[in-house]
Amino acid sequence: MATQLGPRKLTTHQKTVLIQVLLVFPEQRVRIVYSPSASDGLFYAQEFLAIFKAIGWDVAEIESGEFPSAQSTGLAIVAREAESLPPAAEALRDALRIYTIDATIHFDPACNIPPGSFVLAIGS
Repeated sequence: MATQLGPRKLTTHQKTVLIQVLLVFPEQRVRIVYSPSASDGLFYAQEFLAIFKAIGWDVAEIESGEFPSAQSTGLAIVAREAESLPPAAEALRDALRIYTIDATIHFDPACNIPPGSFVLAIGS
């Protein structure tokens, strides 16, 4: 993994592209969890929260804590079952890849994620 030079931040252009890509998935349910050990975790989580709310997704407030299946990654998309990764989660991952932002995919059958929903986990 490359050494991070500064706090993670999405540019205005990146935010605009993410909004355009994700608009085609109305009413998606998503949770955002950030690691308190990540110095920029809350700020980065707030950026994604603003994007998700701008497109009308069903997203609760940001949660602080470690997400067990995604602790070691910088950014992860977590779903309950492999065959139920929502198309919106795939689109988010693919859009982030355009900007070389890696969001790993984790499946955690033991977690409490409703079907059709996913968690964006922000690690350190």
